[in-house]
Amino acid sequence: YDRAAPKGVGAAKVAGNYAADLIPNMEAKKKGFPICLYLDAATHSLVEEFSTSNFIGIDNENKKYVTPKSPSVLPSITNKSLQTLAKDDGMTVEQRDIEVSELSSFDEVIACGTAVVVTPIGSLTRFDENGAETKYQFSEEIGKTTRRLYDKVRNIQNGEIEDTHNWNFKVE
Repeated sequence: YDRAAPKGVGAAKVAGNYAADLIPNMEAKKKGFPICLYLDAATHSLVEEFSTSNFIGIDNENKKYVTPKSPSVLPSITNKSLQTLAKDDGMTVEQRDIEVSELSSFDEVIACGTAVVVTPIGSLTRFDENGAETKYQFSEEIGKTTRRLYDKVRNIQNGEIEDTHNWNFKVE
């Protein structure tokens, strides 16, 4: 299934972008998968985003935060905030095409969005057109980078650490 077509409305927050996921999401849940990861509709070779969240790949050894750059991906203020915090921590942030084959290079994979901030992904399973399965395994526990980014953004939101980016302001 495809979530968004090239030159479509994938990057807009419209109901149709969520409706396209209803059947694939139900089918995935029946097979024991909690969420779908969508690839680009043109080639099915590039990572785009999860059903309801942006995709982030973490390479701890090389201190990289990688997220897809695609006109079909819904922009996320949460992802932008996490990118800023990752840069603050000395990580290189790359917003670029991510080949499916690159999934095995990530130590941590994160789904991020407004409601959850970050959700660690333990594994991703891909089935090819012949039904052959490829499984990409990540930490079953919350990764150190995922935890650090989550704690920082929540602590800033709650006023528990200094907001050096002036994201919070008092409304009177």
